[in-house]
Amino acid sequence: MLLAGLLYLLDAASQGTVRGTVRDAAGRPVVAATVAAGAQRGTSTDDRGAYALELPAGRTTLTVSSVGYKTVKAEVDAARTPTQNFVLEEDAVTLNVVEVYAKSPAQRLRESAFAAAAPDVKAQLSQLHDLNTLVGRTAGVKVREEGGVGSDFELSINGLSGNSIRYFMDGLPLATKGSGVSPANLPVNLIERVEIYKGVVPAYLGADALGGAINIITRREQRNYLDASYGIGSFHTHKADLFAQVVDRRTGIIVRPAAGFNFSKNDYRVRGVELWDEAAQEFRLTDRRRFHDDYLSALMQLEAGVSRRTWADELFVSASYSTTRKQLQTGAMQTIVYGAAERQTEAWNIAARYAKKALFLPGLNVSLSASHTWDHAQTIDTTFRKYRWDGSYIESARSEILGRDRMHRHYRRPLMLVRLGLDYHFNPHHTLNLNYLMNRTGNRRTDEVDSDFAPSDDIFAKHTLGLSYSQLLVEDRWQNTFFVKNYTNYLKVGQQELPWITGSGEVQGPSTKNHTGYGLATRYAFPSDAFAVKASYEHSLRLPMSRELLGNGTTVYANLRLRPENSHNINLGFFGAVRPAAGHRLDYELNAFYRDVKDYIRLVVSETEGTSQYDNVPGVGIRGLEGELRYAYSDLLQVVANGSWEDARSMTRYYPDGKEMITYRNRIPNRPWLFAHVEATLKRRDVLIPRSTVRLTYNFDFVRSFFLTWEGYGSLDSKSRIPTQYRHDVALSVSLADERYNISLSCNNLFDRTLYDNYKLQKPGRAFFCKFRVFIN
Repeated sequence: MLLAGLLYLLDAASQGTVRGTVRDAAGRPVVAATVAAGAQRGTSTDDRGAYALELPAGRTTLTVSSVGYKTVKAEVDAARTPTQNFVLEEDAVTLNVVEVYAKSPAQRLRESAFAAAAPDVKAQLSQLHDLNTLVGRTAGVKVREEGGVGSDFELSINGLSGNSIRYFMDGLPLATKGSGVSPANLPVNLIERVEIYKGVVPAYLGADALGGAINIITRREQRNYLDASYGIGSFHTHKADLFAQVVDRRTGIIVRPAAGFNFSKNDYRVRGVELWDEAAQEFRLTDRRRFHDDYLSALMQLEAGVSRRTWADELFVSASYSTTRKQLQTGAMQTIVYGAAERQTEAWNIAARYAKKALFLPGLNVSLSASHTWDHAQTIDTTFRKYRWDGSYIESARSEILGRDRMHRHYRRPLMLVRLGLDYHFNPHHTLNLNYLMNRTGNRRTDEVDSDFAPSDDIFAKHTLGLSYSQLLVEDRWQNTFFVKNYTNYLKVGQQELPWITGSGEVQGPSTKNHTGYGLATRYAFPSDAFAVKASYEHSLRLPMSRELLGNGTTVYANLRLRPENSHNINLGFFGAVRPAAGHRLDYELNAFYRDVKDYIRLVVSETEGTSQYDNVPGVGIRGLEGELRYAYSDLLQVVANGSWEDARSMTRYYPDGKEMITYRNRIPNRPWLFAHVEATLKRRDVLIPRSTVRLTYNFDFVRSFFLTWEGYGSLDSKSRIPTQYRHDVALSVSLADERYNISLSCNNLFDRTLYDNYKLQKPGRAFFCKFRVFIN
């Protein structure tokens, strides 16, 4: 099959681009008109009525349509007539007719050969608090937060979690915005859609991701608009987001400002904590509010550039600034209480990106990005005290976090990134992609108050090269992708702190290692939409992240002995859509997955100190099932239900001395293995008020109980565990003037249940939130 495809490439014809404008009889531009060539290729006009569409060689029929105008067709040849303008006539008879030529990008991703999901962001912008909320409702995905707003979180996909998952924004690592920026505090208004890849990650992302990747796609419409929101909620929480676009019609320059602000005191009540009763001279369980958990984050970004030029499809430069201020309330466990320690980050970033289709020769598309980030993090732990849950304390002889000398540690981590992407389309059915990503991170550490601390400068660099070949066969019903990835890892270690814990004495100086991964993905769709099957495989490798190798400066020790993870990832699934009656649609998807992981990296928590460190588990086997059902009735009702079962077990049988390990075939501890989500949305238009929309949404989450430590240790009756959890959320939103003005009211954890995550850290109880949003187009 591959040989036949390569032979076919030798005879494939090239492509060309047709450009032009669409105007009405009076010469005014027709905005958002559809320009399509068949069912698979299409685009829409911008606010100047301009369009550009890449077409195969030869004569092709273009169809142009827009609501309220008569449909126009014309036959063009991209090689001979690169410019084709259209004039549309008004047609009141067809005002209610809309022709659909192509599926949305999100739907095409779900139906691709990769095991992937694409949550709908736009439909929930008026209700959405942060991106983690939306991502965590996806089949096979679990977001575990350690507390309230701004708390550390861990995201798992199909049993692999933490740093096994990579985050991107428009194909570039999200880390370019600064170490304090995450999906939890990113302004949601600038997001167009989210792509979630499970297990097998396409080569174009240039990632050494073992468990999957999340690619955040930002908005790129060619029109003027302002999208601003402000929300206020329980526990003194405030959130504000802004995203706007200004297009200068004379010069074509596009300016996109964006900003996000988050603040919360996170003073929610924690239940059943131990507090000393002086009268009774014993510890008693009581309820107390968190008293040292303020969080503040801000992100500001300005992007400017041009698009749709003869010499560039896109050329943009950007600058951003981010900062976070986070008080630390607990260690890795709730029994460890802090009252003065805090963490701060600050980052500046400058970046540029360029993209051009048909550069030098037809069918060759080029994208180039470069970015530099000045990232500065601080950990402040200068108080010799031991705090209690009522805010009182006793003087101590050691610091709060590490139990050693006072510290005001500075981490300066400059990040330089370069990405080059080359796509060559031999024809609409065969594509070759080459992607290179260079990621270099520094780690210069100094301390203001600890005179015994030895400053150090570490360097961590990764070079990732990916090559993929994609083909569409059998009238585009059969899709195949083959890829290979090469990783080069450079590490230069300068720190010598705590060598008996960090292993710094064993890895001094520079070292370079090289690794290779490969994989394939295939999908076959039958003529109807009712059934399609997909499968994917990847021998993947993940290099340890800087946080895992070098620690976080607070509760996570460095471990410079960490080895890269590698895994054989297999996905097999089927999906489809049926329409049992007019207005009714049912989409289904079922996936099975298997992961054979060597040197699995997991976080190990010390219960005595409340600190932690990443370590390797020699072998882990993960298998599981996930499924999702989506039912929609017209534009009135939508119900989504999904569930995941994951069985992750240690497959390391013997110690080095030959004795059998008690943890052999035990489940990986502190990890959910059975969870489900249900979401129901009822939507009505023009309720009492013309041009209005009312949405009522209900969400239900279920997590089965799981152990915090290995099953083989101790008695099952006395073993610590996270209990089975149920959570109910409701939200009501009202949109006026065709969604220009929006207000939403939501209640999370409606029944005020005690919820836990990450080593039994309690999450907020019942919480209310009100959000106002205005969209001016």
